[in-house]
This record gives sequence, structure tokens and C-alpha cells, in this order.
Amino acid sequence: MKCREIRDSFLGFFAERGHLIMPGAPLVTDDPTTLFTVAGMQPYIAAFRGEEKPPAPRVAGIQKCARMGDLERVGRSATHHTFFEMLGNFSFGDYFKQGAIEYAWEYVVDVLGIPREDLWITVFQDDDEAERLWHEHIGVPLQRIVRLGRGENWWPQERWEGPCGPCTEIHLDFGPGVGCGRPDCSPACECNRFVELWNLVFQMYTEAPDGTLTELPAPGVDTGMGLERLAMILQGKRFSAETDEMWRIIERTIAIARDEWGRELSYGADPEVDVALRVICDHARGAAMITADGIAPTNEGAGYVLRRFLRRAYRFGLDLGASGPFMYKLLPTVAEVMGEAYPELRERQE
Repeated sequence: MKCREIRDSFLGFFAERGHLIMPGAPLVTDDPTTLFTVAGMQPYIAAFRGEEKPPAPRVAGIQKCARMGDLERVGRSATHHTFFEMLGNFSFGDYFKQGAIEYAWEYVVDVLGIPREDLWITVFQDDDEAERLWHEHIGVPLQRIVRLGRGENWWPQERWEGPCGPCTEIHLDFGPGVGCGRPDCSPACECNRFVELWNLVFQMYTEAPDGTLTELPAPGVDTGMGLERLAMILQGKRFSAETDEMWRIIERTIAIARDEWGRELSYGADPEVDVALRVICDHARGAAMITADGIAPTNEGAGYVLRRFLRRAYRFGLDLGASGPFMYKLLPTVAEVMGEAYPELRERQE
């Protein structure tokens, strides 16, 4: 499935199941705690806390997100990006653990056709109910269900007074030929054998700085599945930057190198060239999306992040032979491949 088909498939699945399809919030937020929208649930924090009425009991959508914590991993990691799209479905006092698990399994196995024997599950270490639902209700063998602690299966990891709670994740197993090779390898391992596919968060509490948990007025569900990772899996790629939309940006960079820098680049021939191409692709998307939301380069805040994208991409471009500014030449390709999903890229391209 191409990225466009994945977006349509996901939204259509949840629309058929009574979810209101909501447009995503702006990437640049007025939330004082963060520069950007970093998660699909961020626009619904007040609704989860019972401070605002949600738009509907059931909601689904695609949220554009940006996170800087993994900046140095971009290009080298198979799945990390600064800008990414988060597919999510939300329940505000409607269905809870069983409903969220049923929907996720149905979509991944029945709609996407991912073999159930290739899927592993992680649950929070104290969540007996989630383990029971996966094993007894869905039929996942216990040996493919792993209990993990707060660092992996509680969202968010750090304490905050926003909605929080245990989560369960669906992981894809690439098989024993990938990663560390240990017979006891599981999603708890940090090798490349397993990739997190979908995170189902059970929003149940707010948490004080001292760790005291206060129950929310009604428990809710917040799920997040990265479009880029899903596309990588469905398209059989080893890096998410090799999927159909991002590959067009990489191809355009290679063409610029050939036509303007006199450098013949071949993806897959040199690992460091590949890293540079993936970094430039990632930062071109991120810079375009931030700029389309009205941000200009500055010395602080979101504008500084934009400056950092441009500067970092240009540094990697120099390694490829760049002889002058080139990021602006990628913008038409970014707008072309993503403009249907995000019309602001075309409307504000100039």
C-alpha cells in the first residue's frame, strides 16, 4: 500500500465503526509546554481531563507531529524522523481496553493482512487485564506477550499532570535472521529484529510530581501508529525513508547532485551517502511543514528548530558535493508528494 492508500484505509476503517474523522491540529502549537504538536492526543488533553467536551465519543484522525529528541538518530535509525504522521483513534469514556485491542487487531490482521504469527504484544508490567484480553480474547500465545515496565509501556515516561496511563503495543517480528540472533530475543531487546507498530494508551490518570495518581473522570483510549513505519512494513523496505513518498525526495536529491554538483550518487552503494540522503529527506519534509505553518528562521523557539533543520541538511549536502543552497529545490517535490494530504504545502509553496 502506498502512503496515500494507507491514510484512506485507516480513516475509512474507523469511520465505518462510528468514529468522527477530525482534521489534524497545526504542527506549531500554542501549548506552553512544547514547541510543536508531539503526539496525536495533544489536541485532546482537555477532553481527556474532563475540562472540555470532546468533539464526539469516538474520534479518529491523522496528526502531523514533530519531535527533536531523536534528531541525531535520523538517517541512521530505520524508523526515526523529526517530522512524522501519527494515525490515531480515540475514545472519550466510550470503549476502553477491549474495544481498542479488538479494533487494532482487526485492522492490522484483517485489513492490512499482516500475518498474526509475525506479531508480538507488550503490556505494562502490572496490567493483567490487557494480557488476558490479548491471550484469551484475541488468541495471542502467552510466549508472544511480554510485560515491560514504565520506560516502555507507560505513556508518557516522564511524570506530568496531563493524561497518562498504561499502554500495550503491537510489534512486528522481522524474524531470527535480523538483529542480535539470541534465541530469547523479544520486543524487550534493543536490536533491530522487532519494530513497534502501534501503541494503544489507556488514559486513566493524571500524575503529580511525587507520583500520586488521580483517576480521570472517565477512562479513555489514545492510540498512535506511525504512518512512516507502517508504510515501511507494508512496502517491504528496511528504512522508512525508502517508502514511496520519501523516496521521491531522495531521487530528487540524487538528480540535483548529478545535474548541478557533477556527482553521481547511487543509493545503496555507500552507507554514509545513504545516511546523508535520508537526513536531507527528513529535514526537507520537516522544514517544509514548519514553514507552511507560518514559522520563519529565528534564533529561538520553533524558528530556531527550522534553522537547525536547514543548517544540518546543508552540512550533509556538503558531504555529497553541494556547491550552494539546495534545500529550496526540494520543496516542489515535497509539495507534490504530500500536498494532497496537506494542501498548505501547495498553497504556501512560494
